[in-house]
Amino acid sequence: MNESNIILACESCGAKNRIPAARIDESPKCGRCGAELPVQSLGIPVVVTDATFDREVMGSALPVLVDCWAPWCGPCRSVGPVIDSLAAAYRGRVRIAKLNLDENPVIGSRYAISSVPTFLVIKNGTVVETLVGALPREQLEAAIERII
Repeated sequence: MNESNIILACESCGAKNRIPAARIDESPKCGRCGAELPVQSLGIPVVVTDATFDREVMGSALPVLVDCWAPWCGPCRSVGPVIDSLAAAYRGRVRIAKLNLDENPVIGSRYAISSVPTFLVIKNGTVVETLVGALPREQLEAAIERII
């Protein structure tokens, strides 16, 4: 693996796939069989959209923390590194997802999100908690621990 590419093995067929690091958040698929590649195993947040939210978040076997953010939001940008580190720390136990509300207004409307950042804590396809604001890592970890 070099700095600009990430090698991911497909869980379905075992093929090794070279993914440009800059495109890892685009839900890469296996070049051989077309199955989705396990980016969650990398310990990085999964980027979700209106189109992928139900499948990636509500259908997840793991509990999910969704960071609903906007690129113009200073507090969202400040909590971004915390979200990234939580994805690494809870890899395999909790799925961490990021949803850009400017590009994906349907989900924001569905959950009546009016402030950013907002965090949706989801277990078994149900929102069990909603947290609003640039919260410290400890509060986000406490929310995660309640759903594990």
